[in-house]
Amino acid sequence: QVQLEESGGGLVQVGGSLRLSCAASGPINSMGWYRQTPGKQRERVAISAEDGTITYADSVKGRCTISRDTALNTGFLHIDSLKPEDAAVYYCAAEQSPWSSNSWWYWGQGTQVTVSS
Repeated sequence: QVQLEESGGGLVQVGGSLRLSCAASGPINSMGWYRQTPGKQRERVAISAEDGTITYADSVKGRCTISRDTALNTGFLHIDSLKPEDAAVYYCAAEQSPWSSNSWWYWGQGTQVTVSS
């Protein structure tokens, strides 16, 4: 069983930068970041697939970077030029299902991001 723990959430200003971390209890081969606002469906933000493929949602493309530190079993999500609509609870996920791109073996508990304006 792999456990995931997000950190780095909090209050950030519009136009500022956000750096989230996802610490895993063991090695992982793939990681995804999602976000959700009350009353809305979960939105996929970025995915780092097992084969090395990286994808970003249109809403963050050009402002977002997903990365991993293999030695630390930790993933990162960086977003620049924050917008009010970036405010949400952010979740990390690990070990993507080969049959469904949004189905993962493990999920973190989420971290709240608030964007001030």
